[in-house]
Amino acid sequence: MENEKNAIVAEKNPSLTARDQQRGGVSTPKVALLAAIPLLGVVAAFGIAPDTSTEHVPLQQVIEDIPLGASAGSAPGAETQYWHEERIQRGDTIGSLLARLQVDDPDGTAYLRSARHVRSLYQLVPGRTVRAVTTSQGRLVSLRYLTSDGLELIVERRGNDLVAREQTLNTEPRLLMSSGEIQTSLFEATDAAGLSDAVAVQLVDIFSSEVDFHRDLRPGDRFAVVFEGFYSNGELVRTGRITAAEFTNAGRTYRAVYFQDPQGRGGYYTPDGKNMRKAFLRSPLEFSRISSGFSTSRFHPILQIWREHKGVDYAAPTGARVKATADGYVQFVGRQGGYGNLILLRHANGYGTAYGHLSAFARGLRVGQHVNQGDIIGYVGSTGLATGPHLHYEFRVNGLHQNPLRLASPPGPPITTQVKSAFEEGSRALLDRLNLIHGMNLAAMN
Repeated sequence: MENEKNAIVAEKNPSLTARDQQRGGVSTPKVALLAAIPLLGVVAAFGIAPDTSTEHVPLQQVIEDIPLGASAGSAPGAETQYWHEERIQRGDTIGSLLARLQVDDPDGTAYLRSARHVRSLYQLVPGRTVRAVTTSQGRLVSLRYLTSDGLELIVERRGNDLVAREQTLNTEPRLLMSSGEIQTSLFEATDAAGLSDAVAVQLVDIFSSEVDFHRDLRPGDRFAVVFEGFYSNGELVRTGRITAAEFTNAGRTYRAVYFQDPQGRGGYYTPDGKNMRKAFLRSPLEFSRISSGFSTSRFHPILQIWREHKGVDYAAPTGARVKATADGYVQFVGRQGGYGNLILLRHANGYGTAYGHLSAFARGLRVGQHVNQGDIIGYVGSTGLATGPHLHYEFRVNGLHQNPLRLASPPGPPITTQVKSAFEEGSRALLDRLNLIHGMNLAAMN
């Protein structure tokens, strides 16, 4: 039987298709066999000369005593130590995780629950790995964990005490690909695709000028992303920038690639070089819902009178981040009547925006300060005449209020002729990756 297995390993199957051979030349049953054999030892492919008889090969049983030496690196008489490794599961607590790591150390557990320097361990990210060293009695010797900030938490025993520290990891960048389909919400779809919230927020930022993520999402909308992943010892530590993305909304597909010019200015562009960034964002909030639209006559819920509503209200939880919808300068920051905490921004060509009912302003924000599109300038609240937490957003042209939901925003500058060849060369490989994801999606649906 063993000879038959080895023959299968060494044999080239002439019935494999060209596609199979491109994918490694092994059909599915043989993949399972090859994956299982290394568990028994080292596998080597070999040949047997024609006409060689294998039926009467003499066998001889040899038994030898092999002396067991001391464990490498352990001092004579030292207590035996064991390595344990566990992946964090959804719903895990520090207690359940330590139990699976076979830590039976009340003092060590108490330290991990209370020490100030191990608070990053409280943010248990599903899928992350925790490694621990214990004695045979379960006493904690050391513990290592990759934190959400891309650092490594190290807890080590020194004498009878445990000491914690964090260190920066040397990481290896890789380009990763993923895709998904929206059924209920974008975050639900990105979670199902194994993407972090940081990638989901970038996806919104990239396409927010084309897609209104508050009103336009539909079940069946699809996305595909190529993004940076940073690894340490084979484990994903953090995600970086999206380098290419595709979003299909209501049957219309948008594509974007990231490009940085020789001066270090970076941005997202369509495959033909048009700027994805518009002069104004469609919304000053990443995710929310419109609770009240622009109107010439609305019944005010507090004043109990009919009057104009010169902006758009976005319902969002207190503390939600508010972004500047365009480059500009701070014209006013402070408290003003029914607006409560208010920010006024002055933009080019007579445009202005207002952000009211804020709970707080961004630290250091001051009159005359320049802000960039997308900068966090404040946080949602319910100050002033507000029945609950929301953002009141206004858009003004030469001092006159306009409905921001109906204005067509002009695009930003496109790729220039000086860098067009560099852009086309750099985007070609990224678009090929998007095409590969798209092809995989089509194959999965067939």
